[in-house]
This record gives sequence, structure tokens and C-alpha cells, in this order.
Amino acid sequence: MATKVRGFFAGAFQAFVTSREKQAQRYVNGALLMLDDETLKANGYSRSELSKRPNAYLI
Repeated sequence: MATKVRGFFAGAFQAFVTSREKQAQRYVNGALLMLDDETLKANGYSRSELSKRPNAYLI
């Protein structure tokens, strides 16, 4: 009985977690794009690379 069967709730929870991770990453990318280029470069990011990723701007 070494088969790996995922139940309904485990699958639903995993889908929920994945969705929230993607939402958090969009939020962070939007926040990072508000920083100036010098700050981004000092922290290892580039504006061109961040702008390629999905983002959600903060209002």
C-alpha cells in the first residue's frame, strides 16, 4: 500500500496555498517596482527583470 493518493481536502488545500503564493509574489513585485533603481540594484534586482513578472501595484 505504498501508493500515494491525495484526498480531496489535501488537493484543495494545496491549490489554495499555491494560489496565495502567486498572489503574494505579485504583491511583492508591485512593491519592489515602486523602489528607485539604486535601491533595487543594491538588493540584487533589476527593474527590467521585475517588470517582466506579473505584479499588482499597491494603491
